[in-house]
Amino acid sequence: MRSLKIASVWGIPIKLHVSLLVVLPIFAWLLGSGQQIELYAGLIEALTGAPLDIAALTDGSTSWVIGTAAAVGLFVSVALHELGHAWAAMRYDLEVESITLWILGGLANLGSIPREWNKEFWIAVAGPATSVLVGAACYGALTVIPASRPVVVFVAGWLAVTNVVLAVFNMIPAFPMDGGRVLRALLARNRPYATATRLAAGVGKTFAILFGVFGLLGAGGINPMMILLALFIYGAASGESRTVVLADLLEGLTVDDLVTDGVATIAADATISEFVTRMFAERRTQFAVVDDGDVVGIITSDDFRAVPPEDRDTTTVAELMASDLLTLAGSTPAFDALVELDQSRSTEAFVATPEGTRVVSRADFASAMEMRKMLGTGDPF
Repeated sequence: MRSLKIASVWGIPIKLHVSLLVVLPIFAWLLGSGQQIELYAGLIEALTGAPLDIAALTDGSTSWVIGTAAAVGLFVSVALHELGHAWAAMRYDLEVESITLWILGGLANLGSIPREWNKEFWIAVAGPATSVLVGAACYGALTVIPASRPVVVFVAGWLAVTNVVLAVFNMIPAFPMDGGRVLRALLARNRPYATATRLAAGVGKTFAILFGVFGLLGAGGINPMMILLALFIYGAASGESRTVVLADLLEGLTVDDLVTDGVATIAADATISEFVTRMFAERRTQFAVVDDGDVVGIITSDDFRAVPPEDRDTTTVAELMASDLLTLAGSTPAFDALVELDQSRSTEAFVATPEGTRVVSRADFASAMEMRKMLGTGDPF
């Protein structure tokens, strides 16, 4: 199990990724070991104007209480940040499937990313704005918490600082962080969406390289979290750019448009010997298996190798074919179908048509996109 549902807000599942089970104790230890308490205490004293007793904060197990409370408070703050995104998305009637808290923060999973620049802009800005509000609330709490509660003062002050830092950091234009999405939204005001994505992704990759260099060569030595962040940003920026390009190339197409008429078929009761003969004669490595006019499976050149030569005359194609393929409706948008193929890790899928069951493959998607590139569909590259 990769994530565990821990709560639900506005009907949105809040999930905890297993990576947090590792990073939360480490984070609590980094702060609870006492080395960072003095540093943050100076910042909090500057905010409140009241001195903090460092000895009281580091006495006995107090520092570990502070570390644990700060770690939990940080990820509550991250959840509120993501709920800010979710609230803005729901204002535009967009579905929010879940919010996942993981090692690098949080992720609000939207049913779809809006292509209208103003919608993406406000949804992206809503997260950092929420973090600023949370930071302001924590700062306000400092004015009413009595000085006799130094632990509470410290945690509230630490969360005030951290939430503002979280907001500022997220606004760095390193796509796919919030600042990168704001950048794409602004670029998309007068450019095609795919072009804006490509430009924003390029800026994100540049920041990823800078983060990676800093993580490796920074003054404090190697920083594993910075390196991990750099890898995440670079990979996510590349993935988002690729996804938008594919969506543009397949825009307006359905599965029915991609299914080819020239699919080679073979009867389900044909023997493996017949299959091998046809495979070499027709120079094909894959056949759709049909029974009473319907496609019931797929057989490839890899399948017959498991059958000894002496059994090929008595073994039928139906015994070896793959029949548990994904089934798609012909009206399914081509891009959605490609996503389903990726999620199921399939190379082919059944397609229900008025003429019977047929097959669509990744090669059909590739051919359609190649034709779109040759004919032109704006400037997705």
